[in-house]
This record gives sequence, C-alpha cells and structure tokens, in this order.
Amino acid sequence: MPHPLLPDLKELASATALDHGFELADLQALAHMQPMTVQIQIRRPSGDDVTLDDCAGFSAPMGQALENSALLTEAYVLEISSPGIGEHLQSDRDFQTFRRYPVDVIQRDTEGTQQRHSGTLLERTEDHIKISIHGRIKQISRDSVISVELTSPTG
Repeated sequence: MPHPLLPDLKELASATALDHGFELADLQALAHMQPMTVQIQIRRPSGDDVTLDDCAGFSAPMGQALENSALLTEAYVLEISSPGIGEHLQSDRDFQTFRRYPVDVIQRDTEGTQQRHSGTLLERTEDHIKISIHGRIKQISRDSVISVELTSPTG
C-alpha cells in the first residue's frame, strides 16, 4: 500500500525540481525505515546527465521545501539521485532517449508465460515495441509488455 502522503510529496518534489531545472523521475517514501527515508530521483528535461554536484545542489532546496510544507512531522532522511542505468523505460522521452541502447523486454505471452527478450531498442509505437535481436527485428505488442529495462552492453 503506497504511503498516504505520496501524491503530495510527488507534487512538491516535482514543482521544486522544475524550479531548479530538473524534472522528477521517481519518488519513494520508505516508511518502514527508521527514520523514514524519502528517495527522490531527478533528471534533466534535455536528457543530459545529472551529476553528483547536481544532486548535492538540489538536496538543500528540496529539504527546505519539505520543511516549509510541514508534510513530514517526524524525522526523515532525504536521498537525491538520478535514475542511472538499469532503469525501467516508461515515458515516450525515455524510449526516444535510449533508442539504439541494449534493453531487456519482459512480456507475458498468450499462455500467460513470462518471456525475456534481450536486444537493441529500435522504437516504441502506439501498439508495439521493436527491438533488434542479433540483426533480426522483433515486434512485441505493448499490451503484452510487463517492463522494458536498460541493460549493460554485455547483457
């Protein structure tokens, strides 16, 4: 069950990120940790890399925004990072940015069996994801796709 403050935290983090030239990639509230941990991932709208200095520089204004909002009434740990490699591709921008990168596509076939296809991302259309597997194009229905994840070039 998601943390009840998650929508408000995401709204605050998204607005703060935009004010500082970033966009919110993900936010997790790990309430089971003591103290609670708020993990925020940021990225640049241009697709440029987010550096360690960027994360460190965003930490103070994000912390101040959290304090000013009074959303969190108990002690918490704030962690700022970038999504990095190994992330799941979700947005159209992700699929555009990582075209020609190695990916794993996990899908469920018509019998309900989970299958993994490793190849090079070619494109995502409204209906399909196309990857190249050893030079052969495989077209996978988006309805059957569970996830698409970046991988290292060696697999």
